[in-house]
Amino acid sequence: MNKPKMATEKGVPSNSRVLMLLGQLERMSGEAMVKDVETARQITAKILHLIQTQEKSGKEVMSKGSSGMEVILASLENTRDVQTTLNILYILSELLTVGRGRRVGVFVSKGGTGILFQILITASKELPPSEELMLQLHSLLAKVGPKDRKFGVKARLSGALNVTVNLMKQNLQNTKLLLPCLQVLRVYSTNSVNAISLGKNGVVELMFKIVAPYSKKNTSLLKVALDALGALLKSKTNARRAVDGRHVPVLLALYLDWHRNDTRHRHMLIRKGFLVCLRNITNIKLGRKAFIEADGMRILYNCSTECLPVRTLDPLVNTSSLIMRKCFPKNRLPLPTIKSAFHYQLPHIPAVGPVAQLYSQPPGVDDVVDESDDNEETEADTENDTENEEDEKDHRTANDDIETDLNKLHPKKSPSRPFEELRVYERFFLELSEDFQGYIFESSKSASTTSSSSSFSSSASNRTTRPIIVPTAQALSPKHVLIPSSQESCNPTKGQHPQPSPSAPTPTLPAPLTSLELDTIHLTKDQDKKEQTHIPSPDGHATLSPLTKPPSQGQRIEQELAHVLECVSLEEEGTLNAEEGIRGVKQEGSPVNATRHIQSPLLLGGIATRRVGGGGSNWGSDCGSEGAEDEGGEGAVLEVPDTALLLSLHDPDLYVEMVKGTHSVPQYAEVAYPDYFGHVAPTFREPLLERVYGVQRSKIFQDIERLIHPNDILDKVVYDLDIPSCPVIEDDGESLKFNSQFESGNLRKAVQVRKYEYDLVLNSDINSNHYHQWFYFEVSGMRVATPYRFNIINCEKSNSQFNYGMQVLMYSVQEAISGRPRWVRTGADICYYKNHFARSSIAAGGQKGKSYYTLTFSTTFSHKDDVCYFAYHYPYTYSTLKMHLSKLEALRTPQIYLRQDVLCESLGGNSCPLLTITAMPESNSNDHICQFRNRPLIFLSARVHPGETNASWVMKGTLEFLMGSSPLAASLREAYIFKIVPMLNPDGVVNGNHRCSLSGEDLNRQWQNPNPELHPTIYHTKSLLQYLAHIQRAPLVFCDYHGHSRKKNVFMYGCSVKETVWQSNISATSSDLQEDLGYRALPKILSQIAPAFSMASCSFVVERSKESTARVVVWREIGVQRSYTMESTLCGCDQGKYKGLQIGTRELEEMGAQFCVALLRLKRLTGLRNHQHLLDLESDIIGTQAKVVSCPTTYVMEEDEPSFMEAIDYSAESNDEDADPENEHGNEVHKSPDHLEQLSDSETNHRD
Repeated sequence: MNKPKMATEKGVPSNSRVLMLLGQLERMSGEAMVKDVETARQITAKILHLIQTQEKSGKEVMSKGSSGMEVILASLENTRDVQTTLNILYILSELLTVGRGRRVGVFVSKGGTGILFQILITASKELPPSEELMLQLHSLLAKVGPKDRKFGVKARLSGALNVTVNLMKQNLQNTKLLLPCLQVLRVYSTNSVNAISLGKNGVVELMFKIVAPYSKKNTSLLKVALDALGALLKSKTNARRAVDGRHVPVLLALYLDWHRNDTRHRHMLIRKGFLVCLRNITNIKLGRKAFIEADGMRILYNCSTECLPVRTLDPLVNTSSLIMRKCFPKNRLPLPTIKSAFHYQLPHIPAVGPVAQLYSQPPGVDDVVDESDDNEETEADTENDTENEEDEKDHRTANDDIETDLNKLHPKKSPSRPFEELRVYERFFLELSEDFQGYIFESSKSASTTSSSSSFSSSASNRTTRPIIVPTAQALSPKHVLIPSSQESCNPTKGQHPQPSPSAPTPTLPAPLTSLELDTIHLTKDQDKKEQTHIPSPDGHATLSPLTKPPSQGQRIEQELAHVLECVSLEEEGTLNAEEGIRGVKQEGSPVNATRHIQSPLLLGGIATRRVGGGGSNWGSDCGSEGAEDEGGEGAVLEVPDTALLLSLHDPDLYVEMVKGTHSVPQYAEVAYPDYFGHVAPTFREPLLERVYGVQRSKIFQDIERLIHPNDILDKVVYDLDIPSCPVIEDDGESLKFNSQFESGNLRKAVQVRKYEYDLVLNSDINSNHYHQWFYFEVSGMRVATPYRFNIINCEKSNSQFNYGMQVLMYSVQEAISGRPRWVRTGADICYYKNHFARSSIAAGGQKGKSYYTLTFSTTFSHKDDVCYFAYHYPYTYSTLKMHLSKLEALRTPQIYLRQDVLCESLGGNSCPLLTITAMPESNSNDHICQFRNRPLIFLSARVHPGETNASWVMKGTLEFLMGSSPLAASLREAYIFKIVPMLNPDGVVNGNHRCSLSGEDLNRQWQNPNPELHPTIYHTKSLLQYLAHIQRAPLVFCDYHGHSRKKNVFMYGCSVKETVWQSNISATSSDLQEDLGYRALPKILSQIAPAFSMASCSFVVERSKESTARVVVWREIGVQRSYTMESTLCGCDQGKYKGLQIGTRELEEMGAQFCVALLRLKRLTGLRNHQHLLDLESDIIGTQAKVVSCPTTYVMEEDEPSFMEAIDYSAESNDEDADPENEHGNEVHKSPDHLEQLSDSETNHRD
């Protein structure tokens, strides 16, 4: 070894003093070290002096390329002299104190840790061991330990653990030596095997001796001891030891002592140390039990309440809150069963899957909670250390879900069904064979009806005298009579299709209505006039009595729907009872004086004009209130807005007619006011709600108070769907009244817990035991200016946009009557957090120990005697769709080809509409007919998930634009034929489900193999697409509209082989990756023209879990390259023009219109054979490639929010089974006409 080796890089002189000394030290071989002890001492002392006095000396030793560290370590290993060893340890201590990170790394990489352990073992064999040597060794080990990943293993294998423990036992009073020993023990204990071994060695008991009793001496020692104890107690075995040793009450008493005595808050870390120990002990069931028995809840609650005013003590409050929540005894949901309150018997039960399990469950099973759920180890709640692991886990599972089978990534070429089976679907594509012979092109509006007969309409001849059923009170009062249903079903059995012909309407009626026990109304007082009345059929579609000459479409609408909603007259035979309000049945069809005589009880949920004692809010005599008509008196007249004029597609009377033909499992007999009056989007902006600091914590503390002060809790059930005869429970007027028994309603139970606080339980989807998210319910009987708190306690998702600025929606009937019929965002102190209601493993897919989540919000009511509605998002019912489609017919001009077919009937007997929209040919010349037939098809669908109501609002925007009079709309109709299924899951929508149909299954997971009986809408929609594929007319674009509950903005999911391969580790040849980039064009155009659309949120990766969704199946089996799911936020936007705003119906409808404009631009791009845009797309992809890796799939992209300053306690379930973004997508949009390219003035006005 020569000297130059010691000289290093430029700037370090080769004659540097410290390097010369190191050179001398290096030349002293192993034996020389032992023999020439004095020289070794002198050299090491000189080096130490230089390093202590000259900063540059240390730099020279540690500089890159220098072998100084090897020389020092070799000398340390070889010397047997205590003083030399100490000198070298001092040198190392000096070197490693400065620039610690890199230098310690060098020390570890050169094997320094092992040498220290070796010396420690050797030194321990001398009796008594040198105290100074032990002190220095442990000080160095404490510095090095955290940087050496194998420190714990090395310590255990070398036997160093016991040396340290024995040294501590002998030096409990020697704080100088005890401190470094504890510092090393703290590092040892982070290794779980070591922690168990140390526990066996009595170290847990030893630590309790060190941390108790309370004393402010040696606080730094105490802090380290608590850290070490906390690390040891992460082991379940040690936690049990602590419980068995009765240490839980000791820890609580010590915490209380420190809380009381540390008045200036100088020792927060010590107090936090005690809490961390408690937190780790309470990870086991025994620990939680011991904590409760030691009155831990009250102690921590009281201490935390005192800490709340001091912001710097938040870490203590947060950790206490976490411990209390973990130890809060698990409660069962206050339900008899978690299955839906409504039962629908399926025609046949699937062989496997959750529905099969539901039906195979023995009758006596308590499915609400199971004892074993309180499992030994609770999920790690949120501290920073667990959050990272969660992130890693999330990324891992996300990547695991990417499809790696190349065969599945390439569209199938072979047809899946014989054409003979599909030929029946030809009837839905009349436009592909229509020849328009005999059609007069210059005629009036009515002429266009020839080509577009509505097969929704039905023959009413057999029902002209049948009284019309109207939604009314729940139960018959004594004088109500039953109306027999005299209707005969002309509808083909499910699975077969009505055959529309271009000239004659086909009679199609739904299956016979069971006779509902409802009040009857007559449309006119005159039975003779009745023959000329426009009589709605039970399926809600208007037909004409055969005795009348059919007027044109436009005249008909004008005649029937022209009356204005100017005022409501509450004149009746008797006064309104307090609870009946103006819910009324319309007594006269079209009163000449344009006032509406609304008689109780049509719009149930009304406003009491005067209070006559207490009583239920909206129920018939069975629930305590006598029939409203039985008492004498007079009503008030209320001015109400003319919503029919405010909203082009809304008509309250028409809505009521549509409701009559809607079939629900609970046989709803009421209409909710918001659906009757309609919603006029507010003109003001609704910004995302700023989250108040500490709001979640204060809510959780109020929940904990329930346990600590149980006598303050009322626990009074005020609404319960599980008591079908009388869901509203009568009371003394001290409680709110609830109702959800109307179309799309969802609220199962309401429990008053405090005077102004209610726990609300949602109903699960029919034939399911979970999916609780959508809610829509009515509240009345409120006090003005009093804040009410509502807690929806059985939510399932592990996070929600309610934590990131989203508010619930409220509709006030008093506001509507005052001329402001609208849903507005409302609610303060909103947060969403895990609660103490245990989720049965039956409902959690077999996982045990899961909890539900609470959505809590507070609101103050502005009007006395109001009736208010709350909803998860803007409601859009099936009857609303039918009304809108009926009104759209009126927008048809001779230039528009519009046809409505009934695709099929749903399980529940509701018809599934299919729309065809395009432009009429210019004439019936061969050229024009040929152009007409050969237009590319665009296939759109929406609302497969009932809770994603925003999808229907986007669809409404699309339909209105397509039927509009603007030049853009006309160009679009001339460019394409649109096939649209606006509501794929009518039954789910009607019955208030969140995700499933009546079959209890997510219909967007049935596309691979839909069952014609259980999933008729999917089966027939897929058949339409298969038919098109067979005749070589597969759509140019397929898009399924959805809503997303955990992301902002509007975005798309598409399918790309290339982008999927990039995200996985599979090797693929270049031929595998041949792919037209056209799939990116539409989202790219949307990102340029739609302010709510975010390209950054789009993903084109195909995941295994999505292989049976519409998007993937249509791409793979039908061969549609541009197959998308368009996700709209339920919350709002975080980019673009609408940044910081919550989304409303105006923005959603605007998005639907902009989707149309984008299709027009796509036509231009593809029509020009313009390849430049493909090059742009290529560069786009390359640009995003690096970025995409950070969020590889829709799973990872799902939670895109920053974490809060206050921990949100979700970490344990961030990887829940709800990772289902395919269908839960969301964004915020505002419909701004100036973004729709150059809309004509008339179009702009119409849209606004």
